[in-house]
Amino acid sequence: MTRVLVVEDDPQLVRALVINMRARRYGVDAAPDGATALRPAAAHRPDVVMLDLGLPDMDGVEVIRALRGWTRVPILVLSARQASDEKVAALDAGADDYITKPFSMDELPARLRAAVRRTEDTPLAPETTLVVTDGFTIDLLASKAVRDGHDVRLTPTEWHLLEILVTDPGRLVTQKRLLQEVWGVSRNNRTNCLWVCMAQLRRKLETDPAHPRCLITEPGMGYRFER
Repeated sequence: MTRVLVVEDDPQLVRALVINMRARRYGVDAAPDGATALRPAAAHRPDVVMLDLGLPDMDGVEVIRALRGWTRVPILVLSARQASDEKVAALDAGADDYITKPFSMDELPARLRAAVRRTEDTPLAPETTLVVTDGFTIDLLASKAVRDGHDVRLTPTEWHLLEILVTDPGRLVTQKRLLQEVWGVSRNNRTNCLWVCMAQLRRKLETDPAHPRCLITEPGMGYRFER
């Protein structure tokens, strides 16, 4: 049974989440604040953490950082905060997904299942060099991309960006991280370069660049690679 730890100080929402999750055969524990949450997380090792950012004793981002100090358990943020910088801060701290309140109780289990699947999937080992999608293939060892049987010429910047995304499949990679790793800057003064580079990668790799299936944009947050 998949166990979920709900970290939320709104008792009505906690009750709704517990009922909803248990009806779908998840085990559920609840904690009203960050300090209380960290104890059962360490003792019982939940399979998923659902976390509000506005906790009474500490900011949820602090809880994410504390958890990431020792576990890769999927963390789904449930928050009323809608500002892009708030979302980016949570994702940069190590959250796997960000769901804005109010949310659909039908959507939530789907996000939860996706997070669990990503942790169950075998990650790319250092010796694993081939990433295969329906439209193109990436050979990480040879630094080579192939589409429809033909080599695709990528610039060093395009390749670096693609490599970061494909080696972390299914996980949202923030704009801030991409800007830092590819261009060496953390501010948004290179955001246009990132947009252009992603557009070029889609044009070169995606069957329909206007409706990409693999190189997905998460508006205001970053990008995700899906096989």
